[in-house]
Amino acid sequence: MPHAAALLGAGSEVLGFDTPRSTDHDWGPRLLLFLSPQDVAAHGARLHRVLAERLPKQVRGRSTHFRLVNERVGHLHPTDGPVDHRVLVLDAGSWSTGHLGFDAASAEPAVRDWLAVPQQRLAEIAGGEVFHDGIGTLTTVRARLSWYPDQVWRYLLACQWQRISQEEAFVGRCAEAGDELGSAVVAGRLVRDLMRLCLLLERRYAPYGKWLGSAFGRLAVAEELTPSLRGALAATEYRLRERHLCDAYARVAALHNATGLTGPLATTCRPYHDRPYQVLFAERFANATAETVTDPHLRTLPRIGTVDQWADSTDFLGSQELGRSVLDTLP
Repeated sequence: MPHAAALLGAGSEVLGFDTPRSTDHDWGPRLLLFLSPQDVAAHGARLHRVLAERLPKQVRGRSTHFRLVNERVGHLHPTDGPVDHRVLVLDAGSWSTGHLGFDAASAEPAVRDWLAVPQQRLAEIAGGEVFHDGIGTLTTVRARLSWYPDQVWRYLLACQWQRISQEEAFVGRCAEAGDELGSAVVAGRLVRDLMRLCLLLERRYAPYGKWLGSAFGRLAVAEELTPSLRGALAATEYRLRERHLCDAYARVAALHNATGLTGPLATTCRPYHDRPYQVLFAERFANATAETVTDPHLRTLPRIGTVDQWADSTDFLGSQELGRSVLDTLP
């Protein structure tokens, strides 16, 4: 029977971030087995039963039986009977619809589809491994979702630069008002936004918070940029915090210029109008990038980007319906 076999979707091992700690819950040998929709309907349930009866009890010392002993911790344990396995039998279209909210097997995603999906979900499909694809559909899905279309990418870059422009002066303003804690909090937000911007610039989907630093650490720019980001986070005094941020801004601005998406823009910080805070004026990069967006629909949208650029509630991002309902209110 034509099929595809892969390990995609949720799970730290899909993104290559698992460690021995990952194995303490819901971790073990598993697989996604893709068939045609017709074969899933005709044979899916029986295949699941046959695998439960015939799979080995262990693979390389790991139980294939996923029944939980402790619902909170989620330890696995062996069994003498059929295994409660994690070989999911499905078709690529239904799976992508359930995972992303649209059928990536049937057609290219629309702009609305791209904007409604958190980057973590896209990383879970672009990452992972396909062991066999005898039907071709899964390869098509992965190719369509490997990275954003050029116009969507440019729009998202403009939105990310916009986020930085909106808060870069607050590091100094908070400190001037005697609020060093607030200044440090804003600096932390800016560091996070710079990390996500670098992932966009190097064409890598940003995972959610637990793995953001791990994904950033794999970027080409990480080695030279990390000391400045760490310095901004560790600084207990405003001027040192500002100096490290300006160093980081300059490096990320140079990375932007190297893409050639816009004309070269100045990478040095300067005073914020008539106030003494040093800023990059990141809106210059946001505006220049937005000018390269020619898609008529994207040009009408506010600069808020994908759902995970303007929201970070785990419950919200986990609900496809909520994200799409908010997008429906936009032009």
